[in-house]
Amino acid sequence: MKLIVGLGNPGERYKNNRHNVGFMMVDYIIEQIKNEKLKIKNYNVKLKKKEMLHATCYMLHGLILAKPQTFMNQSGLALRKIIRNWKLEIRNLIVVHDDLDIPLGKFKIQKGVGPKLHYGIQSIEKELGRDDFWRVRIGVDNRQKTGWVDGESYVLQDFTMGEFEVTKKVFEKIIKPLFKLIN
Repeated sequence: MKLIVGLGNPGERYKNNRHNVGFMMVDYIIEQIKNEKLKIKNYNVKLKKKEMLHATCYMLHGLILAKPQTFMNQSGLALRKIIRNWKLEIRNLIVVHDDLDIPLGKFKIQKGVGPKLHYGIQSIEKELGRDDFWRVRIGVDNRQKTGWVDGESYVLQDFTMGEFEVTKKVFEKIIKPLFKLIN
């Protein structure tokens, strides 16, 4: 079984924050599956939504899409529970998250490589006791256009409409390599 985890903060207040781009990516994948724009070979496309293990989980046969409902800095707690509950292997884990080391409109899919500082990733590494999982690092840094803001404040701000449109185009680019990785 494969697990794609989108990182973010729960609640309406954080819904459109740059820090929630992992949640947004999971929502994008679900939308594509529901609209049958995304054909997933080897997976039954009937989604089942469950609230469990401190996460919202969307289940397909052989694939779990999850959005931890802990705050970002405690993402590892929910993720550890999901992995233990379904007896998943770390090699089948893909974490989707924001990255200030990457400019807006860019992304990287890498194993064991992450941003200089990301509390959600640090929580996961601490709870799992390892860092050799796949990451989809989605660039959110656009501060040269907005003026200097410290990273922590910046990621907790909402995307502008223009930034959100750029980010949706990035989601479209991520889908193909992401699903190659899980198939």
